[in-house]
Amino acid sequence: MRRKLHVAVVGAGAFGGWIALYLLRAGARVTLVDTWGPGNSRASSGGETRVIRGTYGPNQPYTELAARSFELWRSNERKWKRQFLHCIGVLWMAASNDDAWERGSLDALKDAGILYERLSARALARRWPQINFEDVEWGIFEPESGYLTARVACRAVVEGFVADGGTYRQAAVLAENLEPGSWKALRLSDGSELAADRYVFACGPWMGQLFPRAIGGKVRSTRQDVFFFGPPKGDRRFDDRHLPVWANHRGRFMYGIPGNQGRGFKIADDTRGPDFDPTTGERTIDPERLRLARAYMAFRFPGMKDAPLVESRVCQYEQTADDHFIVDRHPEAEQVWLVGGGSGHGFKHGPALGELVAKLVIKAGEAPACWRLGRFRA
Repeated sequence: MRRKLHVAVVGAGAFGGWIALYLLRAGARVTLVDTWGPGNSRASSGGETRVIRGTYGPNQPYTELAARSFELWRSNERKWKRQFLHCIGVLWMAASNDDAWERGSLDALKDAGILYERLSARALARRWPQINFEDVEWGIFEPESGYLTARVACRAVVEGFVADGGTYRQAAVLAENLEPGSWKALRLSDGSELAADRYVFACGPWMGQLFPRAIGGKVRSTRQDVFFFGPPKGDRRFDDRHLPVWANHRGRFMYGIPGNQGRGFKIADDTRGPDFDPTTGERTIDPERLRLARAYMAFRFPGMKDAPLVESRVCQYEQTADDHFIVDRHPEAEQVWLVGGGSGHGFKHGPALGELVAKLVIKAGEAPACWRLGRFRA
């Protein structure tokens, strides 16, 4: 009998978990390793919710990738009889003097088959009177987009992977001498070794620490504060039955998810924060970021003015300079694949990226040029 290809996947987050699952479904033998477990508090994939949307501006691969991810999220929900995708809609608010990004998104949405409506300011105000649409000229509404339950989904992917016959090990890969890739097996923190035919590292903000030559500063870990505010007692206008996910390029790129799962009204500032160590960094909120979030909320959602902060979270982006992912072989080791650079928008794409990377690893294919490491030398 022909021996199965054995692939070791390091990292069980939004990328690594799905890659491991689709490698397994493609017929490989797969061992998945993670230091703290899927959806843990240090991971970029942790937290309660993430946005899923198709609006991405012009000339990019992510709208098409999101369309495929929608299909795969739904098919896996059916398979596992669980819900992760909540299609409450996503609203993009556009200003007349700065709407090139939104206008540039429309053709891509149409080509990918993602349903959307283009709404005037008057139509927006009629539909969502709890929002102040001052300085908003028009908007894009994606009625079938929404949010995903992040931490829960990460754990479910690994549970599904194990149920289908995959091997999961909770241990750290020792970082010494991973480059140039001449090692025969990975050394793990429990004293064991893991040998495979091919290796996929999907380690989020830790990629640069593990591969200082190949990745290094190409992935920067940035601190990002997220706030949850409590709406007035009995006021349902700001929950996910009455409000969509929203985003607004008004000076700063602010976005949010309405109240859900008993949580508060979520607001986050997409502006990249300072460098942050995901292992040792203290996760206490920045008072200035909180002040900016409160000021924006009072302006755009007047009914939430003076709402109490009921929860907060410090997470991180694994940021590349051009916001594109990294999917490529290690330049010194053909058997090692490096996958990362989610850049704050990667979570939704996990299923489609996992499917794509699994094909590349098994068939020794080439990733799209915009994701390869060579672009940093251009």
